[in-house]
Amino acid sequence: MTAHTRWLGLLVVAAAVAACGIVASRPARAPGDLLPAGDRVAVTVAVEGHLSTATEPCTDTFITHELDARTDVSGAIRMFDSNGSGVAIDDLDGDGRLDLVFANLDGPDSILWNDGSLRFTRAELADFSSRAVNTVDVDGDGRLDIVFTHRAGGVSLWRNVGSAEDPRRFEPGSLPGVRNRAYSMAWGDINGDGRLDLVTGSYDAESFLELGDTFMFGGGDGVFAYLQGADGFSAERLARTSHALSIALPDLDLDGRRDILVGNDFNVQDAAWRWTGGAFESVKPFATTTEDTMSLAEGDIDNDGRLELFATDMKPYALDVPTLAAWLPVMDKMPKQKALTDPQVVANVLQVRDANDIYRDQAVTRGVSATGWSWSGKFGDLDNDGYLDLYVVNGMIDGQTLGHLEGHELVEENQALRNAGDGTFAPARGWGLGATESGRGMAMGDLNDDGRLDIVVNNLASGARLFENRLCGPGSDLQVDLRWADSANTHALGAQLALVTDRGTFRRDVISGSGYLSGDPARQQFGIPGDATVTRLDILWPDGRGTSIDAPAVGQRLVITRSGT
Repeated sequence: MTAHTRWLGLLVVAAAVAACGIVASRPARAPGDLLPAGDRVAVTVAVEGHLSTATEPCTDTFITHELDARTDVSGAIRMFDSNGSGVAIDDLDGDGRLDLVFANLDGPDSILWNDGSLRFTRAELADFSSRAVNTVDVDGDGRLDIVFTHRAGGVSLWRNVGSAEDPRRFEPGSLPGVRNRAYSMAWGDINGDGRLDLVTGSYDAESFLELGDTFMFGGGDGVFAYLQGADGFSAERLARTSHALSIALPDLDLDGRRDILVGNDFNVQDAAWRWTGGAFESVKPFATTTEDTMSLAEGDIDNDGRLELFATDMKPYALDVPTLAAWLPVMDKMPKQKALTDPQVVANVLQVRDANDIYRDQAVTRGVSATGWSWSGKFGDLDNDGYLDLYVVNGMIDGQTLGHLEGHELVEENQALRNAGDGTFAPARGWGLGATESGRGMAMGDLNDDGRLDIVVNNLASGARLFENRLCGPGSDLQVDLRWADSANTHALGAQLALVTDRGTFRRDVISGSGYLSGDPARQQFGIPGDATVTRLDILWPDGRGTSIDAPAVGQRLVITRSGT
């Protein structure tokens, strides 16, 4: 990350990782067995659109489009300006098309309303100095709101007040009880009461730079869990020190509840907590972690029913002379000492559960340990073959750290890694995704309703990019929107889905965001191989009840609505 101070072993792979961490409180379910016995809940299923009807010919590559959005920086890019901002994708006006929301440092945040056929209408929000962005229904009224975190500031809410006559309206709102500075965030029902809770983490180095003694003598910030009640949020401080670039809410111990995982920068070790039914308990689930965690993402990369967890750090993806000439002057400035018991490595980490549900780092053997100076990394089935691929955006601009480089910029290609079908990855250089505009936030979604995942990147100091997916192949897809009309969690945040096929079981979770500072759509996309037979779609709702839909037809977008509690 920016001016990192711990680089030990940047080119050294940690060997012989010992097992440790959380052991599952119950055995992991077998593939295709997501749902508990009995306790089913009825739903209605509506087909809201037919997919896989591309109007543009496939080219077996991605087509780049520049968007009317950018992360602005006033003047020279100084320390922590270089961190950039995030982007979110979701259907904000209920027209079935996924819209875009861009956070911005020194200019207004913006919405790009999707008018169809990759045409967008820009609208600005009077919100500035923003870092992360998520789209969630905070107040349970059925409409997705927008939440931003800020540079050395707090959290802001933009309430969706759209109507049938005017569906594209947002107004400033409030989050009673949410008062502390926040850089990263995640939303989910942590305590199981049906309301969405918020977890935030500050970035103390930036807060100190911006606020000086005000921050030092003000008690600091840290990691906070805000549990939502009927009258607002109650705060619990989980950590007093935080350099949190990413927060995720995975189910680390397979007990059906969302746990908290915070990825810290600056050699501050990552931290995790689980909700025990009345309090938060600190846990250590991993034997190995990234040293400068910049991004967290989950996905079942080998279709075995277990979700893997990917974290990005900094490690060059090539060792040629020009690459080393750019990296070594930075590495030479960094201390080379750390405790032998320190679990951190300066490389990407891929946490994979073994047969005993113990996490082990397999980034090296799976081909994902080195992707550059990496920011947002996310999983998505980009070629609709039934296996999750990986995309990572790269680059760095900083006059203090990279003074030896032209323009003070480390120029690197974003990395597209194709899943070989066994949970290992190899570069997909022919996909046309090796952009070099210094990406930061990134999100995926089908933006033109052609059944293929597109990618949006919020670059630093240059225009945002939309990478239109025109990959060829026989695969199709299925997209699913969940609705829970009688719940405060109207978009079923935290639900788990499993599409059971004769080619494996494909897992997805409904989450507020992943990667770096970026939001994910509530809509879930399943790529399906051309010769696959779909058996059923299983849904484990956030309250632990289940729904099973037999043989859903592919090439559709389904809206699945649960009524009742």
